[in-house]
Amino acid sequence: MDRRAFLATGGALVAGLSGCLALGEDDGEYDIGMSDSRFLPTEYRVDLGTMVVWKNTSARAHTVTAYDATLPDGGAYFASGDYDSEQAAREGWFESGGGAIYAGETYTHTFEQLGTYPYVCLPHEADGMAGTIVVEEPE
Repeated sequence: MDRRAFLATGGALVAGLSGCLALGEDDGEYDIGMSDSRFLPTEYRVDLGTMVVWKNTSARAHTVTAYDATLPDGGAYFASGDYDSEQAAREGWFESGGGAIYAGETYTHTFEQLGTYPYVCLPHEADGMAGTIVVEEPE
């Protein structure tokens, strides 16, 4: 095998493996994955009454934290660590890493009110790690 063919094959192998290592294994038991600095997908549409499962598919700790000010009227607040407000979630994270979802762990929330629910990962907020759940009427 010549050097170019070897490098091309090795490069493809490394690129393929890097995707697997960055995202973890998709076992189909979650709705939203977490890479190093993104929710995958960033927007997720569900029917009213659906339980959404987030799974940390990376090696970094993450949170799922709703933005208080943007919740729909009557929409329940949600945050990993079971905080009851954005301020409490932020304090918990910055004081002790509260609400952390570690590699392979999951967080769930059931959406009982129609509307749009923006949320963020607190430790990676500056990197733009944010997502949105859109809750719709079932068809």
